[in-house]
Amino acid sequence: MLTWMDSLRGRSLMRLTSFTDEEMLDLVDLAGQLKARRRAGVRGDLLHRKNIALIFEKSSTRTRNSSIIAARDEGGGAEYLTRPDIHFGKKESVKDTARVLGRIYDGILFRGFAQKTCEDLAKYSGVPVWNGLTDDYHPTQILADLLTIKETFGDLRDCTVAYVGDGRNNVANSLMMGCAKAGVRYVCCTPKELWPDEAILAEAEEVARRNGVDVRVFDDPVKGVKGANVLYTDVWVSMGEEAKTAERIKMLRPYQINMDLMRATGNIDGKLMFLHCLPAFHDFNTEVTKESGALEVTDEVFESKYSKVFDESENRMHTIKALFVSALCDRKNV
Repeated sequence: MLTWMDSLRGRSLMRLTSFTDEEMLDLVDLAGQLKARRRAGVRGDLLHRKNIALIFEKSSTRTRNSSIIAARDEGGGAEYLTRPDIHFGKKESVKDTARVLGRIYDGILFRGFAQKTCEDLAKYSGVPVWNGLTDDYHPTQILADLLTIKETFGDLRDCTVAYVGDGRNNVANSLMMGCAKAGVRYVCCTPKELWPDEAILAEAEEVARRNGVDVRVFDDPVKGVKGANVLYTDVWVSMGEEAKTAERIKMLRPYQINMDLMRATGNIDGKLMFLHCLPAFHDFNTEVTKESGALEVTDEVFESKYSKVFDESENRMHTIKALFVSALCDRKNV
């Protein structure tokens, strides 16, 4: 029988601090239960007649498909809406769009640019709203990361995650907080020009102390990854920053995750894994890498036994499903 906390009913997810530490970890547990249920061939009706609007300003592979299948697996529906489809923020304000869609849908997942847009949707729609990515945060990704670590190592405690790359992007911000809330030691290896925002860092440090772990930042990746059990990276140029591509490649070359950096953890023969939120520039088969070669991670690491990126990718669907079910499910259907 599936179990989860009643306090999650009707809740929105703006960032990981939207939930208590216990609620966040309960969502990860629920995702594991739902994953086992699906693997057993069960397609249920936990979201029977529930409909979810997917408002996407940014393109997506994992978030879009995970959301659609998450709803469909449990008898619900999801409608993909781009900015031109609904005149979002142009012919019609975010506030008015929220009030219209809130009358039609049971929930909204937003993937776009401004964090305020996501917050306004939650403020005015009257239904749960989930942040599928903004420029500041990517909470649904980190739920999948935590599930992947737990599945691989059996527990989240006594684990160190080292993020290597752009230390102030949305994934790094949310991963730092997710680790702090889960009681996981977190290390950010990044050039000083790309250190985390001071306020976001201070908030994560406070949460980490509460859970008996620490958050550290290094500009030396070799020193920073020592003792790490998880090496994590993201693309060096976020969506909307394409004009900075050459600058970022030059700045972050020393932060590429390769086998030498994996060995620098000291755990190459032990408890070690590689994660990436994807897409990853690891080979020569994209427009970007045809000339530059591998960027944030080498093909050798990406295709190695340490890589859990496709487990992590699959887990996007299970964790998004946990969000939908915990917020929208009528308990009598369980």
